[in-house]
Amino acid sequence: MAQQQLRRRQPRRAGLQSEYINGDRANLANHAHKAITDLILSRQLPGGEVIIEGRLAEALKISRTPLREALVRLVGEGMLIKQASRSFAVRKVSASEFFQSMKAREILEAEAIAAAIGKVDPEEFAVLRQEVGRLSTAPTQGTEHWQADDRLHQLFADASGNAVLAKLIRQLRIATRLFEISRPFGRVQIDAEEHLAIIDAYASGDPKAARKAVQRHLRNLQKDVLDILSGG
Repeated sequence: MAQQQLRRRQPRRAGLQSEYINGDRANLANHAHKAITDLILSRQLPGGEVIIEGRLAEALKISRTPLREALVRLVGEGMLIKQASRSFAVRKVSASEFFQSMKAREILEAEAIAAAIGKVDPEEFAVLRQEVGRLSTAPTQGTEHWQADDRLHQLFADASGNAVLAKLIRQLRIATRLFEISRPFGRVQIDAEEHLAIIDAYASGDPKAARKAVQRHLRNLQKDVLDILSGG
């Protein structure tokens, strides 16, 4: 159903093929990857929905080959799954997997931010702080919110100097993100406040304070989600 409405609901996505008429297939695959990711994050392709390749290719105005390359890449990233019928579907994350992933994130992201102390570019850090503050007044957790959330958490992981740690955090964050976007939890302002607290703790140069700020944020998120799921 969602894919039948893409052409009406996503006019800005149209024309990828013509826009890159002089480009190569890799460009088209990259832009298809971004377009599909945006559709998933905006819940226009919800968890469990089967991707109808022909319909999606038509909606994005690209050929099937770069589309399939983007879909395979999204499987590798954990956003999609490959089904027995050889079709693709948006990955659906259970509550159990969400909470288990969050526990792992508590450990890994605390390590990452401590290891990243003093390694993040000050200008990049200042831009991120400004962006987090601006998004605190957003009405919903839209695409911009999730992009800023990614930049904040992955910034410390990437700056940690441990590529394996950064990759594990990225994979876990995809799982928790897919669960979070499956139902709105309304943490826009709270997320912003906790993110700013993480930024301040990092800026203090105290690894212990930075660890605590990250863990507090992740534990508060788990508590809020549990309260909502249990009707509290």
